[in-house]
Amino acid sequence: MSAIPLFYYMSRTRRYLAALAAAGAALAWPAGPAAAQAATLQPDTMQARVAACTACHGEQGKAGPDGYYPRLAGKPADYLYHQLLNFRDGVRQYRPMAHLLVGLPDAYLREIAAYFADQHVPYPPPAAPAASAGMLEQGRVLATQGDPARGLPACVACHGAALSGLAPAIPGLLGLPRDYIGAQIGGWKNGLRRAAEPDCMGDIAAKLTPQDIGALSAWLSSRPVVEPYVPDPAGSTNLPAECGSQAQR
Repeated sequence: MSAIPLFYYMSRTRRYLAALAAAGAALAWPAGPAAAQAATLQPDTMQARVAACTACHGEQGKAGPDGYYPRLAGKPADYLYHQLLNFRDGVRQYRPMAHLLVGLPDAYLREIAAYFADQHVPYPPPAAPAASAGMLEQGRVLATQGDPARGLPACVACHGAALSGLAPAIPGLLGLPRDYIGAQIGGWKNGLRRAAEPDCMGDIAAKLTPQDIGALSAWLSSRPVVEPYVPDPAGSTNLPAECGSQAQR
């Protein structure tokens, strides 16, 4: 367990909130419930230390209620660790996360990632898709078959047959809000989100059209999660392209 004390982490959180307020950020922070929850936490535990995370990402990292802050619970530890590194080091662009993580050591980020990877929280049923049958079918075909003519592999080729991810560092794609999925693919396409080279997801996103992204996000977000929803074992499939995130440690 890291020796970084709770007061240090929480002081960082207070600076984070002050910076958001000063910038006029439109971030809905549930101050009342979060403060009440924090008051009941045992000090100097990982549960207390990640209170700044769960204020947005939900209790145990089950996902925020606003459709944008994604689920952290149960994702591969290496995937979560890489995202924390990327936010801290400016590889992935989102200022609130960068501000929260600046200066935190690698070992502590691994502890945070391991904590959320070990959380197992039931998934809620998916929202009814506000999309046409044609759009959903386009998303299904892209996710399960890809488009060989455009050099687009299927999502299942990397993220597993059940779209539950691949250890050690490829996440599952189900149980995520439609807006979040679309925003992240768009972030890759526009260079706001990157991964270790070779950035296979960046290469794929560059080939997707806005219509593709809309169809994929609609179909993926409409699919129910079937338990047990866990990543496929490392090495259980041959990836269609080299991905630096799988080799990154």
